Amino acid sequence: MAKIAFIGAGSLGFGRRLVRDIISFPELADSSIHLVDPNQERVSITYDFVNQLIKHNHLPTKVFQATTRESALDGADYVIASIRVGNDLEPEKLDVQIPYETAGLRQTVSDTVGIGGIMKGLRTIPVMLDIARDMEMRCPDAVMLNYTNPMAMIMWAIHQETSISAVGLCHSVQGTSKQLSNYMEIDYEQMRYLTAGINHMAWFLDLSMNGEDLYPRLRDCLNDPGIFEKDPVRFEIFKYFGYFVTESSRHMAEYVPYVMPHVEEMKRLKQPIRTGETFAKQNETRQIRIKQAIEESKSANLELQKSNEYAATIIHAIETDTPTYIYGNVCNTALITNLLDRCCVEVPCLVNRVGVQGCYVGDLPPQCASLCQSNVSMQGLTVQSILEQKREYVYHSAMVDPNTASQLTLPQIRTVIDQLLEAQKELMPPLG
Repeated sequence: MAKIAFIGAGSLGFGRRLVRDIISFPELADSSIHLVDPNQERVSITYDFVNQLIKHNHLPTKVFQATTRESALDGADYVIASIRVGNDLEPEKLDVQIPYETAGLRQTVSDTVGIGGIMKGLRTIPVMLDIARDMEMRCPDAVMLNYTNPMAMIMWAIHQETSISAVGLCHSVQGTSKQLSNYMEIDYEQMRYLTAGINHMAWFLDLSMNGEDLYPRLRDCLNDPGIFEKDPVRFEIFKYFGYFVTESSRHMAEYVPYVMPHVEEMKRLKQPIRTGETFAKQNETRQIRIKQAIEESKSANLELQKSNEYAATIIHAIETDTPTYIYGNVCNTALITNLLDRCCVEVPCLVNRVGVQGCYVGDLPPQCASLCQSNVSMQGLTVQSILEQKREYVYHSAMVDPNTASQLTLPQIRTVIDQLLEAQKELMPPLG
């Protein structure tokens, strides 16, 4: 029987979905699932839903809820983490509002790269390290399954600073591969692919079906306006760099310096900017969704079904020694040979009773590696700013970020960072 701790189980997206995934495996139905979230209302929503699932499907699963993590971690076999630090979306609102109002910086998502990603890293990495260090004491053999962003920075810090086994999980590979099959109008189940790179910027290195290279078909999609406009930034990058990337156009627009500095290009590629106003509206919507979730849990679909998330598949593979492959974010121990050693990379991973093991890829195409490395440099400086408590590294991480550097001067970047650090000082780590 596996003990599974879920930190951040009040997450509206992942909480109910991941637990349903887990108990959908008959071999995992006798697990004990410990739901943890500092927000009692939200963790109770998940707890009530899971209890309904268990009762409806006549399962032996035991479920517990708490607002602190200590008892959940004691003796745990797996720790799922999906957390947000701060009061709802207020910090994220400041991440886009202050840079835009002060210096005109345009961001699209702002949670994994750029000034928004840096600030989120400063807020989140220390908390994730605390969780990992608690695991070293309370469940040293457990596997952490992390869904928290900024993924690459968090995993880099955990791998560098702790001894726990940890893998970062995202659904961009699964989602994009499905999208590509739709674009090309082919059977998804027949498609085969290999991707590698960094989180949100991994590349489809191989794309085939029954031995046929599918890239010529995908290039034909460049000439179909109806398809191109569904994913304009990624198709534009594909057109000029030769490979398709794993994360959405909205994300990719702020990972490179070619879109957001140019208003006309933003319009052509249909990329909106995120502002304080849009975040305020998003937070209002979030509160409405919480109320809806409470009502919907009373009449929710209680049938067992699996999503495309990897967490339950990993737990099942380890518990039953059923080998499977997933795409995970792991430490670069010479897995991708032309990216920085010990950074966080997203590669195929073999999962069995031994755990999660990253697979060797070798060199990425040099143009793809160069784009990845521009983001890796920013990630590394952010991580080191926290570990070494150096404020200067925070400035430097923003200065080397491709989107930020393409829009702001060095003095502007320093001013914006100072303003953000002051505005969020209660959530910041020590920075000398």
